Amino acid sequence: MKDITLIILGAGDSTRFGLAQKKQWLRSGDDPFWLVLARRLASYADFEKIIIVGSEAEIKHMKHFAPEFCYAKGGATRQESLKNALALVDTPFVMSTDAARLGVSSELVNRLIKSKEKADCIVPVLKCADSIIFNDSHANRDELGLIGTPQLSQTKLLKSALEKGEFYNDDSAAIAAVGGKIAFVEGDENAFKLTYQKDILKLKNLGFAPPASRVFSGHGFDVHRFKEGDFVTLCGVKIAHDKGVLAHSDGDAPLHALCDVLFGAAGLGDIGEFFPDNDPKFKGADSTQLLRECVRVVKSYGFEIINADITILCEKPKITPHKEAMRKNVADALALAQNFVNIKATTMEKMGFIGTGEGFGAIATASIRYFDWSKDEPKLY
Repeated sequence: MKDITLIILGAGDSTRFGLAQKKQWLRSGDDPFWLVLARRLASYADFEKIIIVGSEAEIKHMKHFAPEFCYAKGGATRQESLKNALALVDTPFVMSTDAARLGVSSELVNRLIKSKEKADCIVPVLKCADSIIFNDSHANRDELGLIGTPQLSQTKLLKSALEKGEFYNDDSAAIAAVGGKIAFVEGDENAFKLTYQKDILKLKNLGFAPPASRVFSGHGFDVHRFKEGDFVTLCGVKIAHDKGVLAHSDGDAPLHALCDVLFGAAGLGDIGEFFPDNDPKFKGADSTQLLRECVRVVKSYGFEIINADITILCEKPKITPHKEAMRKNVADALALAQNFVNIKATTMEKMGFIGTGEGFGAIATASIRYFDWSKDEPKLY
């Protein structure tokens, strides 16, 4: 009988991890860590439903990887995320765990399931091996334990406990607060939570596969009309001209094209989805800042940028005197050395709307790859 729903909580922002890449989006092969965990746990037990909790901005992309799972929007806290997921649960039991606990074993999952009728919440606990200091005094380590996840709970009672609005550190604390019975099973040291960069060393010891050595390329194209004015902005450089640019933002077509390149290479959509031209927030926006935000987003999904190449299409103004300033500005925004950025320009030989001086355009290409967590030396603090 399928009477257990699995919830995997993966909406965190990885602030303690210390990398531009979110830990749940690092790759093993081609799969992000959250998906590796979900598929492993799915193979351990016959769950009625598997719910992945992701940030609102990431759920759409998560579904591209595994449409067979259910998805719930994350909240500002772990507890809010859990409540959102519980709204989709209709089985008598629910098992919840963190997406950052990648070493959960089938033995641990089976220990929890076999004990599900013994209490209202079944919790894995590790014994404390070292001496403990609490409030400047030695505590009895035999009376202490380290609680982990997954935890298996009575769904109805867990929902009821969380509706009270109090803050709880985990599911067992919530259930205990409403008088529920807690039972403990032996934990698993391999089910550690990936929290800091140094924890990557433990993944290596578990034999976690490194990311696939793929290179992803994208292309982008953007155009803008001229209007009355006295300057244009190209690749973040303000250039004197006898015309201005008709645009919602600052009209920096080369950087708009480059944003499209990076979003496209990462499979994330296009610039209009992230910076819509009907949103007042982006009225007159500095496109260099938009590019920086684009880079932040792409890196957060587990990528790093390799290079970029931009071609500007215009009759005037002359681009050559400004190429080096453009190159520097783009390289800074991409966090790359300048030799990995190239700026080119060409005319349209007086043909078309660009050739007649009605507007200008830009073409961009770039390459990205998975961030290789297995090769980078992690910070040990």
